[in-house]
Amino acid sequence: MTTDKPLRADAQRNREALLAKAREVFDAGGFFDLRFDDFARLAGVGTGTLYRHFPTREALAEAVYHEEVATLCDRARQLQTTLPAEEALATFLRGMVGYMDAHQGLARTLATLMATGSGALAEGSRALEQAVTDLVAAAVKDGAVRDDVGAGAVMMALHGIGAAHDRPGWRAEADGVITLVLDGLRRSHSGDGQREHERVVDQSGVP
Repeated sequence: MTTDKPLRADAQRNREALLAKAREVFDAGGFFDLRFDDFARLAGVGTGTLYRHFPTREALAEAVYHEEVATLCDRARQLQTTLPAEEALATFLRGMVGYMDAHQGLARTLATLMATGSGALAEGSRALEQAVTDLVAAAVKDGAVRDDVGAGAVMMALHGIGAAHDRPGWRAEADGVITLVLDGLRRSHSGDGQREHERVVDQSGVP
């Protein structure tokens, strides 16, 4: 198996400059409005440098996405090691809403690219889902959340929130959805007691 050679310091700086500029354009929502060669000019590098690092627009977008996903996954791991499991999960999910709010142009661009069936973007989505899976599993292990709702349902809620970003009052509604998700995940001991009472009544026929 081969591995990529480390980039020289100047090549690494050029790559980072291209990614930083692409991230800015993502956030502004103009990723598809620019000619691809314009990214080189905006980043202050030559066109040949752009194509050496990113031969296509999609390759540049995928690189930005992978860096963003890596940052989010690192954040999930950090929360898991520093906070109680339930609090780590809640903090991460609320942080995801804040992230979507701050990077709406990025979310729109990625939604467009995802429609092309990019395997690299799908791989990033799986990595993010694994991070959520680990947070949910830790909370289940602590007895803080239910064990009959998987991370896939949480990811569906996050995808739905992202897809609705053009709604008026989106941020408040998105925060409300996360509250509903967390309330739905939380293990209710009083609810467990009520279900046990109903089971006993059902078996005995006597309230």
